[in-house]
Amino acid sequence: MSNHNHPAMTHEEMVARVKRDLKTGVGKSVKHDSASKQVTGEAVYIDDRLEFPNQLHVYARLSTQAHAVITKLDVSPCYEFDGVAIAITSKDIPGQLDIGAILPGDPLLADGKVEYYGQPVIAVAANDLETARKAAQAAIIEYEPLPAILDVEEALAKKHFVTESHQQKRGDSAAALKKAKHILEGDIHIGGQEHFYLETQVSSVMPTEDGGVIVYTSTQNPTEVQKLVGEVLGVPMHKVVIDMRRMGGGFGGKETQAAAPACLSAVIATLTGRPTKMRLYRNEDMTMTGKRHPFYNQYKVGFDDDGRIQGIDITVAGNCGYSPDLSSSIVDRAMFHSDNAYYLGDATVTGHRCKTNTASNTAYRGFGGPQGMMTIEHIMDEIARYLIKDPLEVRKQNYYGHEERNVTHYYQTVEDNFIHDITAQLEASSDYHQRRKDIAEYNKTSPILKKGLAITPVKFGISFTATFLNQAGALIHIYTDGSIHLNHGGTEMGQGLNTKVAQIVAQEFQVDIDKIQITATNTDKVPNTSPTAASSGADLNGKAAQNAAQTIKQRLIDFGAVHFKVDKEEIVFKNGIVQIRDKFMPFEEFVQLAYFNQISLSSTGFYRTPKIYYDHQKARGRPFYYYAYGASCSEVVIDTLTGEYKILRADILHDVGASLNPAIDIGQIEGGFIQGVGWLTTEELVWNEQGRLMTNGPASYKIPAIADMPIDFRTHLLENRSNPEDTVFNSKAVGEPPFMLGMSVWSALKDAIASVAVDGAIPKLDTPATPERVLWAVQAVQQPQYTEVTQENPAEATTNIK
Repeated sequence: MSNHNHPAMTHEEMVARVKRDLKTGVGKSVKHDSASKQVTGEAVYIDDRLEFPNQLHVYARLSTQAHAVITKLDVSPCYEFDGVAIAITSKDIPGQLDIGAILPGDPLLADGKVEYYGQPVIAVAANDLETARKAAQAAIIEYEPLPAILDVEEALAKKHFVTESHQQKRGDSAAALKKAKHILEGDIHIGGQEHFYLETQVSSVMPTEDGGVIVYTSTQNPTEVQKLVGEVLGVPMHKVVIDMRRMGGGFGGKETQAAAPACLSAVIATLTGRPTKMRLYRNEDMTMTGKRHPFYNQYKVGFDDDGRIQGIDITVAGNCGYSPDLSSSIVDRAMFHSDNAYYLGDATVTGHRCKTNTASNTAYRGFGGPQGMMTIEHIMDEIARYLIKDPLEVRKQNYYGHEERNVTHYYQTVEDNFIHDITAQLEASSDYHQRRKDIAEYNKTSPILKKGLAITPVKFGISFTATFLNQAGALIHIYTDGSIHLNHGGTEMGQGLNTKVAQIVAQEFQVDIDKIQITATNTDKVPNTSPTAASSGADLNGKAAQNAAQTIKQRLIDFGAVHFKVDKEEIVFKNGIVQIRDKFMPFEEFVQLAYFNQISLSSTGFYRTPKIYYDHQKARGRPFYYYAYGASCSEVVIDTLTGEYKILRADILHDVGASLNPAIDIGQIEGGFIQGVGWLTTEELVWNEQGRLMTNGPASYKIPAIADMPIDFRTHLLENRSNPEDTVFNSKAVGEPPFMLGMSVWSALKDAIASVAVDGAIPKLDTPATPERVLWAVQAVQQPQYTEVTQENPAEATTNIK
């Protein structure tokens, strides 16, 4: 078997290559593997796939009631439209109706009653989507309304929960609060967020000859979809194959909620024997699917004259929507991150999972962590205003220490704490202290425009809080021409995961990344995958791929040592060349030789995260393998007459350990920051009194645009800080932690508002901090003897001195 793809190299050329570094391995800024295809429009998403002959299109008719009994349901009018193949209700599901991710509560189609405005009631399949839509609207559905709970505070007061509450406790917070010199208490509303992935929820299903299905779907969780499709069809998982090449964005919105279109398509494909696709229109996607959980958080904090916390009691209440979904784990993470980067001392943190008659809220970048962090960042600003101190100094007073004050309220020791170094570097590089002086002078002479400045930290725990999910698999084949086939259990949603995993394999074999082909995530190849979430995609799947590569590499080394009669240490892989003592061979020739000698060139790989555990009963443990750190400094200017504002400058310093790909990491950091800013400023979700989502499209829901970017944007990676834990090449996760860097913009807005406050008024700014809310806060702090104001109607605000 000869190799015609690679011209023969001379001995001198091979020696020269060995002396060079690999250009596309770990630590290099390799271009995203789909970048060219995406910018030219050639990248294939589910809706771009060629349609099958005889394909059906599905449209779901959604509930127009927030809570009601279905008194009449007649789908016979649907069949009056030419091209309609089938109209199904909950009674037509062949297997299990419920598709709840962990706990039941999510019927595929409403069964006798509806629990939110937008819940799917029937599904109609026709030769084209428009016909299916018209036919679905012709069905007769009548309701008898039931009382609906649409407000998280009402749900909290009535203890209307989807799952049990949880509490974490360290020390005696009540006793500490009694002893504290100063006490502040209050609450804050934190808004939700629409995922607004570019590609809406979509699945395409082909029935197979053995009663199974092949499902092409845009999902972060192929194995979960495989399991649920099997359950609704009443077939074992081996009858279901999930194929997922790429998503047009996910952000957590496709971790559990991609299952419904896949399951509906699979049911109809099975019942009709025809290929079936379901793609949601944008407004129906937004109406039907859950968001980031809005939270209502309360607190009472005691502190000394330096602003150091002496005791604290925090209650977080997540608005979960109508079903459990992933809410227990999300509220748990909000509790875990209620400290952010601060030592809370004697602390009690309580978490409630509130049930409302809205779409079931779900995973979103940060997974509850941002909503938990917001309360303590609000508290830091309040303490600083109360003591008339620089908020950064108060924050630094409360940071976790290196030797002491380094145990969290859930009893995990904070090791390898980089937040002090990061803050010091950012203070210097952003010229923070001089700019504070300059801004104070500016605000004295500018009657209408006011500037604000803030530095906020991030400490984010990396690992799934559901411990069993911290595992991954991979599959590698090396072909006889030296090319490599790579498959792993992670999903590519634009974050560059496939590129990073390919770099890891390239590094292990010391070959150029062009030799490696990553194929679609497929449950036929790598089974029992965990969702690509919790920032763990590269950590888990990179380690699994590394394990597979090392297994094959060790076989090659063992073979070479015997074949060439040398020690194993004398066989070195470097830059596409294998050096065997004084002999040099191109990688592909060495592989071919191994094949001729009957050496296996294929291996699976597996990885499970070590050390982590959490005892839910005792509310203590080590739920996170390590922490990622970062800090951002933001400067804003606000118009005190209109509430409008602009981000003038943002400086970011973020810890990614030893970066696998600096260009991709910086892209993730900047994108995460802007998405976080959007959540905290412009992205407002509004429901009417009937529970209908009114902000259900880009005309009414504002994600950040280019004009919302900082005018001056400076992003840097923390250098010379490899991850001390045994992660893949000592890198750190980068997907979620940067999202919370956006909190510095929110704090800077409050800093600008504080510049017009009278009588020591402390700004309160619920999120999203829209221009209206900024204006209300400005007006409120200008009222004498004010400390808090109801954001909904500042004109009727009552005085509440703390």
